[in-house]
Amino acid sequence: MAGIHSVADLTELGRTRLSEHFFMREMLYSEVGNFHGMSNIPDDPELAVHVGTQIAENLLEPLKRAFGHVAVRSAYRSPGLNQFCHDRHNELTARGITDGAYYCSDNTYSASRHIWDQRDANGHCGGTVSPVIPWYLERYEQTGDASPLAWWIRDNLPDYAEIIFIPWMCAFNIRWYEGEPTKSIYIDHGALEAETPLTEPGMANFEGDHSDQYQGFPAA
Repeated sequence: MAGIHSVADLTELGRTRLSEHFFMREMLYSEVGNFHGMSNIPDDPELAVHVGTQIAENLLEPLKRAFGHVAVRSAYRSPGLNQFCHDRHNELTARGITDGAYYCSDNTYSASRHIWDQRDANGHCGGTVSPVIPWYLERYEQTGDASPLAWWIRDNLPDYAEIIFIPWMCAFNIRWYEGEPTKSIYIDHGALEAETPLTEPGMANFEGDHSDQYQGFPAA
């Protein structure tokens, strides 16, 4: 797939079907990009589509089969947009202003995460998407507890590499990665607070069955 040089090229990219229910177009949306008039277009569309296909087939489709509709809150970020968000977040933080909308890691960390079309330092490709599961949303709004959904994913979604739950709508950053996954799950309590591990290698709760933590959930 050649680079994106026209609206027609971008339209064609957006029409790319990543899996049964997901298309590339919904992966390109960005509130920051829209507000600031910045494009969110991959430099390497072929790699971005490859990664998007793996994300859709191995992560989003299994979630949809179990829970029904899956809303994509955030997915691909271009290097330029990601760096803008990172710099803007640091600038606002230095001024004592909290704005989670710009909360992005630097481009080195984000390569093979939100920047789908850049490989990481080890040469591996990967990508992160931030879905919301409406099936769980009402329960989350009542309890503020993301852990039942997190444990369901730990037991039932074998192809995730890492997850970070964020405190809005029980959205979570879930990564597909062709390298060695950590299978860690972290809970982020706010844009300026430290993430705490729910589980990660070496913790006593990492292995085994956790179904007692998500009783009443659908089968995978």
